[in-house]
Amino acid sequence: MAEKLITNIYQEESAIHMLSVKVVQARNIPWADWMSNADCYVSIWLPTCTNRVLKTKTLSNTSDPKWDETFHFKICEKVQNLMHLSLHDEDVVSKNDLLYTVVFDVGKVPIGETMKTTFPLNPEGKESLDVEFTRKTLPAHPEKILTNSVLVSRSVSCLDVSVDKQKIPEHFQGKTIVLTVEDSCEKNNELVLDPGSDHIDPCTFHCIRKWDPELTVHLEGTNAEDADGLTKVPFNSLSVGKEERIELPAPPGRSLELNLKVEECTDKLDVRLGYDLCEDEKIFLQNRSKMVAAALKKVLKLDRDLEDHEVPVIAVTTTGGGTRAMTSLYGTLSGLKKMNLLDAVSYITGASGSTWCMSKLYEDPDWSQKDLTKPIKEARKSVTDSKRSAFSLDRLSFYREEMEKRAKMGYKASFTDLWGLLLESMYHDGLNDTKLSDQRKALNHGQNPLPLCLAMNVKDIEKTTLDFKEWCEFSPYEVGLLKYGAFIRAEDFGSQFFMGRLTKRLPESRLCYLQGLWSNIFSINLMDAWVAAVSSEHFWYRFTRDTVYNLDEEEFLAKKRAESGLETRLYEPTGVFSSTVKNILTNRPIDGEHHNFVRGLQIHKDYAKQKGFNSFKDTQLDQSPNQLTPFTDDLCLVDSAYYINASFPSLLREERKVDIILSFDYGLSGHFKSVEQTKSYCTNQKLPFPNIELSDADREHPKECHVFSDPEDPEAPVILHFPLVNDSFKKYKAPGVSRSHQELEDGVVHLNGMWSPYTLVKLTYSERNFDKLLNLAEYNVMNSEELILQALRDAIAHKQKSRNTGAN
Repeated sequence: MAEKLITNIYQEESAIHMLSVKVVQARNIPWADWMSNADCYVSIWLPTCTNRVLKTKTLSNTSDPKWDETFHFKICEKVQNLMHLSLHDEDVVSKNDLLYTVVFDVGKVPIGETMKTTFPLNPEGKESLDVEFTRKTLPAHPEKILTNSVLVSRSVSCLDVSVDKQKIPEHFQGKTIVLTVEDSCEKNNELVLDPGSDHIDPCTFHCIRKWDPELTVHLEGTNAEDADGLTKVPFNSLSVGKEERIELPAPPGRSLELNLKVEECTDKLDVRLGYDLCEDEKIFLQNRSKMVAAALKKVLKLDRDLEDHEVPVIAVTTTGGGTRAMTSLYGTLSGLKKMNLLDAVSYITGASGSTWCMSKLYEDPDWSQKDLTKPIKEARKSVTDSKRSAFSLDRLSFYREEMEKRAKMGYKASFTDLWGLLLESMYHDGLNDTKLSDQRKALNHGQNPLPLCLAMNVKDIEKTTLDFKEWCEFSPYEVGLLKYGAFIRAEDFGSQFFMGRLTKRLPESRLCYLQGLWSNIFSINLMDAWVAAVSSEHFWYRFTRDTVYNLDEEEFLAKKRAESGLETRLYEPTGVFSSTVKNILTNRPIDGEHHNFVRGLQIHKDYAKQKGFNSFKDTQLDQSPNQLTPFTDDLCLVDSAYYINASFPSLLREERKVDIILSFDYGLSGHFKSVEQTKSYCTNQKLPFPNIELSDADREHPKECHVFSDPEDPEAPVILHFPLVNDSFKKYKAPGVSRSHQELEDGVVHLNGMWSPYTLVKLTYSERNFDKLLNLAEYNVMNSEELILQALRDAIAHKQKSRNTGAN
């Protein structure tokens, strides 16, 4: 598997430039308080060149501070280098005030020239900031990068720091050595010289090679600024591959000897960069296509075998809905099985509660080839049993022990993990050791559809899902952030990565923790709740968003603007009141953080031009690459229902070429909301999707199945949408089989109102209510058999026609 991870990327040689930034002066800065002028300094943040935020000296009590300070940066030409220049008012009593931030694409600076720029800090006033930029090529220092034209992996060095326990001077025993490499992934580490330990684990730092990082060492409890007790070692002073020794002075007595070894990390990445399907999925599709062809020949009564190009890709997509979604999906699959259509399905996608059903089924490698009576019986028992035992003192103690073990492994234990453990207790008989990668056993011969589960990556603070959201897809083969074309092996999710390399492998999580993640409804903030309740966000925008101006529209900057590069922007932060409201509205008090597997990877300068990136553009931050996911330490993954309560996006990837989607909506209201929201999403992203055209009668009285297609767009899939409705099921217990008078009560399924037994908060059903919902879901799909079969015939005919048209 590891050999397949480096496909779909290419190697480039990128020039390295020396960028000099001279902060000259600011003008007409208003008073910061009633007592004096501002005490100004400028901070510079260029995260593609250093982890540090650099700053000028502070000039006190002046409205026209003049610094004339110069800073130098080594920049990689192929990377999107976006510099943040922020003007602050220093306050010794309270928090320093951020006055303005200018975001400038330094790629606009001409090579070999000095660019003098005056940034207006207030379009309606006279405030301004003067900065001079100079960019020169360093011809002897090019860098090899790996990229998919959206993400860039740069060359990385690894430094190991260790100590020989036998050579520790007595006065160092029990002490802690503090190690810092500010321009590294880890930043800080410690060597604890425990005399009772048999072995002292080494510390490791991973750094971008061209950043010229430096190791700083001092003894804990001593002044880190004291030169007598401080050791600094530049990486470039060490020989690659050779262990070298340094001494840490600590009078009185002998110095402590440290062993240092620098290695160049391999260019073989553990993150697969590219938008294509992984090789394992391609092999699966080849195997599955044979089974689909045989199933279609049987169910459509074809007189010959289908050729490979004639076999349509059919998918089942589901919504969330807690126990209701889980129960309904069992019924849906049972109906497809009884119609001999389950073998014609290549993909099943789930979100939230429907993933609980999928996770259980795929414990059996041959589940779809067997009668579903047994798993349904087990589900019936788990749904109808009391959930009180899941909250007993013994179970709570078990949850605490499990989360403590998880934290010791290196995971970021959170409430989401506790939710996953609760789900396991409520819906699984005993501890479930199954992992996501174990589901590959159910796919190795193409014997079952490929399961895909969906979550959404959001910001844990400061941003709502209105401003930032990205799809994260889980399959038994890979976990991937679709927007960036970045994927890792399923068993590596949760491990630590930097610049596309696996830096610390953690044991693969049990599946219950992923179930908690996929149905993580707890990371909501007040802004999300408001929008979900009233479907309007505009009232709160003034509190949650900074004021942004496009400075490229200013006449004197427009003259210097390069043809390429991102816009120069001015951010004016919100005031104290708005900032307080913003924190209240956007903070996620209960979030589920996970190690970010794209951490450290940088954004290619041409990222915005790539089709794959634009296809999954779900954020207002696309023009602010420094705020995108690769520049964050963690992922914050939540239930995809925060945006769309559906699992369509995985099936809309161009590479999957899905022809027919059987869409099952298990919501109690808004029967077409999932497809209508998906249509709106696809329109914005320019993805093929049919129009959702409904009559008033359809909305008032939805049928069991509605067909949506677009004959004008051959790339758009055909959607067969199945809302959860109790229509003809009231009179028929099976298609064409009327209910007797005694059986009419079995057809009464209460799906409406706050007293419905199937609301989201209901975790336990009576046996009668479970059977009713299961039978309803099974009936609804079976009653639509002719519509499904006709869609299959049309899809085959369409593929045959397309092939013949192409041949001509």
